Amino acid sequence: MKIKRRNSNLKKVKKQGFRARMKVADGRKTINRRRRRGRKQLTPA
Repeated sequence: MKIKRRNSNLKKVKKQGFRARMKVADGRKTINRRRRRGRKQLTPA
């Protein structure tokens, strides 16, 4: 059977990581929204 999907953590971090979010205005909004909700983890990466 063929492997369908290979995870690349580096790609994920570059796209969805904390620093990637803080670079963009909308990303900062996302972080603040998650902080307000009291999330333990702000980013999935």
